Amino acid sequence: MDPAHVRAIEKTRRLTVTALKIRYQKVFGEAARSSHRQFLFRRIAWQLQAKAEGNLSERARCRAAEIVEDADLRTQTPKGFWSWPAEKTRAPRLNRARPQRDWRLPKPGTLLSRRYQGHEVLVKVLSEGFEYQARLYRSLSAIAREVTGTRWNGLLFFGLTERRHE
Repeated sequence: MDPAHVRAIEKTRRLTVTALKIRYQKVFGEAARSSHRQFLFRRIAWQLQAKAEGNLSERARCRAAEIVEDADLRTQTPKGFWSWPAEKTRAPRLNRARPQRDWRLPKPGTLLSRRYQGHEVLVKVLSEGFEYQARLYRSLSAIAREVTGTRWNGLLFFGLTERRHE
C-alpha cells in the first residue's frame, strides 16, 4: 500500500472518539451511530484501504450476500442458555437498568472532607453524584483526579475504604 495511505491510517489511529466521529462523517457521508473508538477506527481504516487498494471483488461480495441470506441469525440468546439447572429455580433477577448505589457511600447530604497538600477538600454527597467547588461530578475518583492531578480511587482518597492487601 502507498506510504501516504499508511500514514493516513496511522494518523487516524491516534484520534479521539470525537475526532473519529467527524472523520467517519467525512469518509462515509453519514453520522456514526457508535462511540466505540476501536470500531470507528477499524471501519475508517477499512474504507481508506478499500479506496486505496480496491474493495472486495464481485465474487466475494456475492458470497458474503449468500451467507447473510442463509444465516439463521439470533438477536438474543435463548432463555436459560447461560444458566445451570439449579439457577433456573431462582427468583428472577432485579432490573439492573440503573446501577445500584455503592453501599460504601454515605447518604446524600453528607459532607466528605480531606486535607490534601495543605488545602481542605470538601465534597457534598448528592443522590446522583457529588458536588465539589460548585461543580457536579459523577464519581469521587473524578474529584480526586481533579484535586491531585493523578488517578485515584475516590473511595480510598476520601477514606471510605481501605486498600486491599492480597
